[in-house]
Amino acid sequence: MAQAFSFDCKARCSHTQARAGVFQTPHGPVHTPRFMPVGTLANVKTVTPDQLQGTGAEMVLANTYHLHLQPGEDLIAEAGGVHRFMGWHGPMLTDSGGFQVFSLSQIRTITEAGVTFKSPRDGSMIHLSPEKSIEIQNHLGADVIMAFDECPPYPAERDAIIASTERTYRWLKRCIEAHQRPDQALFGIVQGGVYPDLRQEAATALAELDLPGYAIGGVSVGEPPELIARIVAATTPCLPEHKPRYLMGVGTYREMAQSIAAGVDLFDCVIPTRLARHGSALVQGDRWNLKNARFRRDHTPLDDTCPCYTCQHFSRAYLCHLLHAKEILAYTLLSIHNITELIRFTQRIREAILADRFTTEFAEWLKPAPLTSEVPPEHVTM
Repeated sequence: MAQAFSFDCKARCSHTQARAGVFQTPHGPVHTPRFMPVGTLANVKTVTPDQLQGTGAEMVLANTYHLHLQPGEDLIAEAGGVHRFMGWHGPMLTDSGGFQVFSLSQIRTITEAGVTFKSPRDGSMIHLSPEKSIEIQNHLGADVIMAFDECPPYPAERDAIIASTERTYRWLKRCIEAHQRPDQALFGIVQGGVYPDLRQEAATALAELDLPGYAIGGVSVGEPPELIARIVAATTPCLPEHKPRYLMGVGTYREMAQSIAAGVDLFDCVIPTRLARHGSALVQGDRWNLKNARFRRDHTPLDDTCPCYTCQHFSRAYLCHLLHAKEILAYTLLSIHNITELIRFTQRIREAILADRFTTEFAEWLKPAPLTSEVPPEHVTM
């Protein structure tokens, strides 16, 4: 494992816990801090692998639960693993299915053995245990695989969070026992709800297991941004400095900047492609609705400072036209730009950390989030 995976810190911010590093994987390096696009079903929606590479993406995610349902891990293993199956040759990470414990709460039952789901496809019952999650991920073959965890909702009573966090730890021990492939790094996931002491206890216990990396889970499940910041600030000091830290499900500018300041290295979120499918673009921290009439005759690029394919070749007017015509190309072009935008944001932070200018260059994003009620809908701050 030590030969296949390593994390090397290249620079640290002199005023915060932010760091710039390199996470080495069997399929290449990931330069951190870094935003990772989500490709749930072994594809980043509407974007080809070549287009994805053009965004600056290094590590891409896929989802264990959904790939288990369709097309099945055995078929993907027959194809040579998820990298070859989807035509992506860079690093990959698979979630464990633990988030579906939260998101599919209406069709699942949790016991110590694992989680039983009612398939949304055909109504059949699917049992996902820690061992089964690891078995599926071993078949899929991503570079980084996640431990099976219980992601509790917000809000939840402290006693319920304690029980959930303790179960997640027991499940992690079973995941470690079941893991069979040294060319895959198993990351543990810190839970604990919005209770800093529970987060710290969980992080300390996981750190003692000496895993290749660690994630902070159970955020972005309905809690306000200030609680996310508090959770991250309480958790990261308890995680090993020489291992990568991954904040799951977060991809807004302010939350990434504040989490990087606390010492987080990796992020993922469906925001860029989901917003694209709703006709929205992320432009230097703002969210624009390209369907708005004001863009109809605007022949300038989305962002003339952006190097992405969309900004280099097309205008706001053209994107507005495609959206009103319901042309699929609109979603591809907006996805390319949005993914590029979030990756560029983390790249710029990395460069600032290397030059020790992080707190000055990103001071605005390090402030607490402003009230958004007075912000026009097409310019909602991300």
